[in-house]
Amino acid sequence: MTAETKRVTLAWQDRLVFRGGEPDGPTTQIDGDNEAAPGPMLQLLLAAAACTGSDVVVILEKMRVGLRELTIEVAGVRREEEPRRYVSIHLDYRMSGQGLDESKARRAVELSLQKYCSVIHSLAPDIQITHGLTLA
Repeated sequence: MTAETKRVTLAWQDRLVFRGGEPDGPTTQIDGDNEAAPGPMLQLLLAAAACTGSDVVVILEKMRVGLRELTIEVAGVRREEEPRRYVSIHLDYRMSGQGLDESKARRAVELSLQKYCSVIHSLAPDIQITHGLTLA
């Protein structure tokens, strides 16, 4: 199996503000000061949430759940010394939908975190990943 190579370009705009994305694709803004846009470390948390959230939506669709709401709050704890990387990440899922029960919701989240979410699996293996689940 051939590995897929992804390429992005990031261009400096002003101060610590950058804009980037794939060539000829949509772009996003990143601000190292967290003023004009979320900074890189917040973007990492957002990427993890979006990745696992996308998985959960697809998995629940396959379970024939009519998803009405999915909100994911993410908290990351960083080291105090440099490099100030994340040492733990906690994802709190809140969801509701027709035909959704705790068993289906838990299964979708666990499949995403344990098998499918490429962002989570790209993180250093010593980062503690935990999650919570609330049905609305």
